[in-house]
Amino acid sequence: MKHCFFAAMAIVLSAGSALAQDASGGPTVLRAARMFDAESGQMISDAVVVVENGRISAVNPSSLPQNGTTIDLGDATLLPGFIDAHTHLTSEIGPASFTAAVTQTLADAAISSVKYGGRTVRAGFTTVRDFGGDATVALGHSVERGDVIAPRIIPSRNALGITGGHCDVTGFAPGILEGGIEEGVADGPWEVAAAVRYQIKHGAKVIKTCATAGVLSMEGPVGAQQYSLEELQAMVDEASRHGVKVAAHAHGPEGILAAVQAGVASIEHGSILTDEIMALMTEKGTYLVPTTYLVDAINLDVLPPLVRSKAETILPLARESLRRAIAAGVPIAFGTDAGVYTHGQNAGEFSIYVQLGMSEAEALRTATVHAADLLGVDDRGRLESGLLADIIAVPGNPLEDISTTENVTFVMLGGRIVKYVVDGMETVVGG
Repeated sequence: MKHCFFAAMAIVLSAGSALAQDASGGPTVLRAARMFDAESGQMISDAVVVVENGRISAVNPSSLPQNGTTIDLGDATLLPGFIDAHTHLTSEIGPASFTAAVTQTLADAAISSVKYGGRTVRAGFTTVRDFGGDATVALGHSVERGDVIAPRIIPSRNALGITGGHCDVTGFAPGILEGGIEEGVADGPWEVAAAVRYQIKHGAKVIKTCATAGVLSMEGPVGAQQYSLEELQAMVDEASRHGVKVAAHAHGPEGILAAVQAGVASIEHGSILTDEIMALMTEKGTYLVPTTYLVDAINLDVLPPLVRSKAETILPLARESLRRAIAAGVPIAFGTDAGVYTHGQNAGEFSIYVQLGMSEAEALRTATVHAADLLGVDDRGRLESGLLADIIAVPGNPLEDISTTENVTFVMLGGRIVKYVVDGMETVVGG
């Protein structure tokens, strides 16, 4: 035991040295038994990745830098930091969730986002597309400055929805939390365009909308269409003028079809997919972001009766739609809805994809190259020279056992080591 302790401490001190060198411009050399090439979906043996100034400077080079510090991760697989395209870092579902809108403040949301963001990045997710309002806009800026340990964030600010719809706060008396375009509540094409402009003005890098009703709200049938095709087109057109994409929460087929026809970049959940919808998504390159692990992970007991009834109706349909979408070759990007269940369990999504017919390699690609394409970021999602040094490691070979993604042992964010597990002891370096 004493030998293991001192060996672990020696490696941790080495990691600390690597952090210091990277911060001052010195290189760090990562070694592992293998590395996943997300572009090709192939596994490469005897991997070496050189990191300098927060970026990858070389992959399997013919010679190594003389002044580099080496970290040997042993029988592990290096991967690009995972990307989760659907999170809610400001909250986590519980008995008080349905009154939080009138009992908690923006400050509460901001503090929660730091807590849950830290848990998420230590689970290997170095970038997220988050739907959490002003709090995660600010969290993203803090991560960029290096003030907070959390994933890089593509924020939506406030989601857009119709008056009384899924993206509006419902269930309270008139006059309580009434929203307008600033809060994302907009009716008709001109209000929708104004709401898009306002969210982008205040930090949105993606626009989220509720094309249909939903589960975790007190309004009507879970799959009912809420925004018309005309309103969705106005939203997409306005967002595209600013170089911003639209993500559409959508459960029912009418709303999903309208959103795809309008040109949204992704369908979130996609619970009831028809053959027509899947063919159009494939033709237009519209991503499905399935959020399917929550079917197993959500705590139904904390939901009000109306909400629980909607969940029990729609979630099995969503799982079957995903099975059909995988078989049909619909583009899929990884997303979890984390916050609807416990943050940090995001990687549970991978195993469900594989159980439903996706290969292990393609499952990994949903959270790397596919998610990066959806988010419009070309500086991450692959382990290649010049890209951000957002690098993780898992034990063994995830192409043989995808569940290893649930046991991330090493996380580097922009060259900064934020997690390192040695002999079962987790150390956060520079955290």
